[in-house]
Amino acid sequence: MSSEAIERDSMEYDVVIVGAGPAGLGAAIKLKQLAAAAGREVSVCVVEKGAEVGANILSGAVIDPIALTELLPNWRQDGAPLTCEVREDRIVFLTEQKSYKLPVTPCFQNHGNYIISLGVLCRWLAEQAEALGVEIYPGFAAAELVYGNDGAVLGVMTGDMGVGKDGEPTGMFQAGMILYGKQTLLAEGCRGSLSKQLIRQYALDRDSQPQTYGIGIKEIWEVAPGKCQPGLVMHSTGWPLDMKTYGGSFLYHLENNQVAVGFVVGLDYQNPYLSPFEEFQRFKTHPDIRPTFEGGRRIAYGARAISEGGLQSLPYLTVPGAALIGDAAGFLNVPRIKGIHTALKSGMLAAEAVFPVLARETEPSERVEAAAYAGLFKQSWLYRELHEVRNVRPSFKWGMLGGFAYTALEQYVLKGRAPWTLKHHGSDHTATKKAAVSRPIDYPKPDNVLTFDRLSSVFLANISHEENQPDHLQLRNAQTMLTVNQREYASPETRYCPAGVYEIVQEGREEKLRINAANCVHCKTCDIKDPTQNITWVCPQGGSGPNYSAM
Repeated sequence: MSSEAIERDSMEYDVVIVGAGPAGLGAAIKLKQLAAAAGREVSVCVVEKGAEVGANILSGAVIDPIALTELLPNWRQDGAPLTCEVREDRIVFLTEQKSYKLPVTPCFQNHGNYIISLGVLCRWLAEQAEALGVEIYPGFAAAELVYGNDGAVLGVMTGDMGVGKDGEPTGMFQAGMILYGKQTLLAEGCRGSLSKQLIRQYALDRDSQPQTYGIGIKEIWEVAPGKCQPGLVMHSTGWPLDMKTYGGSFLYHLENNQVAVGFVVGLDYQNPYLSPFEEFQRFKTHPDIRPTFEGGRRIAYGARAISEGGLQSLPYLTVPGAALIGDAAGFLNVPRIKGIHTALKSGMLAAEAVFPVLARETEPSERVEAAAYAGLFKQSWLYRELHEVRNVRPSFKWGMLGGFAYTALEQYVLKGRAPWTLKHHGSDHTATKKAAVSRPIDYPKPDNVLTFDRLSSVFLANISHEENQPDHLQLRNAQTMLTVNQREYASPETRYCPAGVYEIVQEGREEKLRINAANCVHCKTCDIKDPTQNITWVCPQGGSGPNYSAM
């Protein structure tokens, strides 16, 4: 049944926000604050694809509270879940057997910051938003943008529920709704499906450099008593990655004997045999890392892609009726490994730009562009922060040694005031070399004590996908996965996916690609890294995916 033939209910709001992360919730709260100050009523709706607020969100995470303090100055008295203040920073360079302490550069100084769970913070922010009158609807995936005849964004349509694998309605069918908004804010996070469509529809990236990404894989461990040092923040670079591959680790010591450990690999890596998941598992076996986890147990797992392009890769932020906020646009500060405060601030700036245009009388199908958003951004500390570090990530196209040397120059000599702006390497998927000129990597088998396989890891992500629904991982051409990906690149999707979604199986005399969509943790890596750009990630039915309780 075609989408056009289905009768749909609709609701109208002043602002529709897609995504209940820090950007979306920050925008919602700021809009309500502005309305209250002006003595006006503004209706704000937030739709969230996760089964609950925070279910699909994952971050390291260390938060700089600058934006939170601007938005909610009384956050301490109001019980915000920022309780573990950073007490010590460490940076180490790893070789296979040893570690060397490095100076803590300005970007890595975390005095006054807090180690948090982003999911827990988002649930608290949702409570603050609802107390102000924001309507939040978890379990509803925004599946399509609704356009007017002139191309302006009128709102979004939520996905149909109860559709079978064949695309036909089942007995449980519920049609998605159309949510009209005078303004629609896309706060989907990295590589959001609607954001990707909007950028392409309006060529919003026509004057920016290609976005570049990383994949972050994270575990939470309950460690043995005495091994947790609450407030310790440690980062590493070097082993197990080679000196051409951008990436590194983090260990954040929380309270209650918990340690968050993660590994980030830049998706511009060249070797198709590299597996970010296996590199992470191997990292934990380092002689100076292993002792932290011996005698402990792993209690959570997850993964997500992160936008690493920074200022050079930001697209235009607005179109008539819509704007991009948070990591949907790419506001992450990569050298600081922080995006929560930047996402919050971008949502607040968008709210300040959107609020004045809501009062303009327009025809029902007419939409105004909140063009002031770009100007507000350029006048803000957010722009200054991203501008100061804009050259760090692209310098690593010269390899790790070249990147380290240039970063030292930027941090200690130029102090972010270089009169030039470096370009990125290009698109991540084009960086992948052919298998014939690449070295296979022999990863050790997991011991199921310190290191694990993908399937046991995915179990800890608490994934729930309705099995009888259309695949949300779509191939433009299924045969390409064998004729090109397998023959020329040794099927890299079987390695870059951190959830075991893709595998090559033998069926009779033929090999085929099997897609285990039910394993998907919604990291979007396949949508980014596939060398032929043959895979497209779209939203599954609302409420599907991981359920990160405290990631």
